[in-house]
Amino acid sequence: MGAPINEQPDPISFHRDDAGQRYVIEYDGKRIGLIDFRVAGDGLIALPHTEVDEEYGGRGFAGRLTRFALDDIRERDLKIVDRPLCPYIRDWIGKHPEYKDLRA
Repeated sequence: MGAPINEQPDPISFHRDDAGQRYVIEYDGKRIGLIDFRVAGDGLIALPHTEVDEEYGGRGFAGRLTRFALDDIRERDLKIVDRPLCPYIRDWIGKHPEYKDLRA
């Protein structure tokens, strides 16, 4: 049995690319954004850069990718270092207090 006729599959997917050291968001199979990461050892991770392709900006994709990345970081029992820390990530955590415990 397939999905109901009116229900469309979500065209958005997320994954962690360990080899590339980035979290990735894809839309219909095309990479549209990423968060670079560096595992710093001792249970620490740096998130120096976030980007979403310009044509997809302003549609909430960066926030969804950030939530995915931070949930993964929490599952892995890592803490986020303050430097380097992408300004977008810093501001996003400031607006979502349930993630403040992830800061080292």
